[in-house]
Amino acid sequence: MNQLKTAVHNSRSAPLFVRRLERMIGNVWRDRVAYFFIAPFLICFAIFILLPVLMAGLLSVTSFNGFSFPRFIGFNNYISLVTQDFVFMKHALPNTFKFALLVGPGGYMLSFIFAWLITRLPKQIRDVYTLAFYTPSLAGGIALAVVWAAAFSGDKVGYVNNLLLRLGIIDSPQLWLADPKYLMTIMIIVSLWTSFSVGFLAMLAGLQTVNPELYEAGKIDGIKNSLQEVFYITVPSMKPQMLFSAVMTIVGTLKAGAISTQLTGAVITPSYAGHLFINHIDDYAFIRFELGYASSLCVVLLIVSYAVMKLCYRLFAPKGDE
Repeated sequence: MNQLKTAVHNSRSAPLFVRRLERMIGNVWRDRVAYFFIAPFLICFAIFILLPVLMAGLLSVTSFNGFSFPRFIGFNNYISLVTQDFVFMKHALPNTFKFALLVGPGGYMLSFIFAWLITRLPKQIRDVYTLAFYTPSLAGGIALAVVWAAAFSGDKVGYVNNLLLRLGIIDSPQLWLADPKYLMTIMIIVSLWTSFSVGFLAMLAGLQTVNPELYEAGKIDGIKNSLQEVFYITVPSMKPQMLFSAVMTIVGTLKAGAISTQLTGAVITPSYAGHLFINHIDDYAFIRFELGYASSLCVVLLIVSYAVMKLCYRLFAPKGDE
């Protein structure tokens, strides 16, 4: 009895983090069956997600070329990123934010609008339209790049040049993908066309879960048209799906980068017109083999993505009794 009292007394007098650790271990042991079932996912998450993130964080404070042992240099990579990386500050960062601000919210709004229009169609043809809008994301980036690269080809055979020449709008073929004036615009158009992916399906599923009785109650309360139904009933009723779609769409645009390479066929686009964050990482990681510096870029991208995700949660997460 005295030993038990002594153990309890020692436990109460232990530091706070020790008591919390003991409580956590006790909870894990109590729910050990549940942890056993989710163990495969946790192991895969730790190996393929958590470990690479930790490795990127460690390598970001080193000078590492992939062959010799990493050399610790502190925060020099981050300082060089802000003070000396002219291409990053002048091209990669502005291009990425411009691309994300246009393609992210643009694709998000288009996904909601088209999903809302599809739910108003008869049930017999909804699946056909859903498949038609979802097909571009299923076809894969390479297949789409082949289609769009042929459309914006710089010779007379290119679809756009051929059409404009026939209409007399231009006198000679334009080098659409080689001209820095047009490249970013074409990348945005192609990305918007392929933006109907998982977020679009989440929107579609959310719209079909809205209780129809809410619309009848809204009409009794004075709602007069479809636009008011969207603002006062539809959007508040599907906030979880809108949150998921916003996170997937906007964060997905931040990690876009292959589209410029697939369209132009070059890793570095003309005058860095289509140079995005991911292209800058690929440049330093796989062309210059400066893996330490590339890891610091990955960490910055991770922080930016996390900030955007928190902003989406702030905007769309349910508040109070919602």
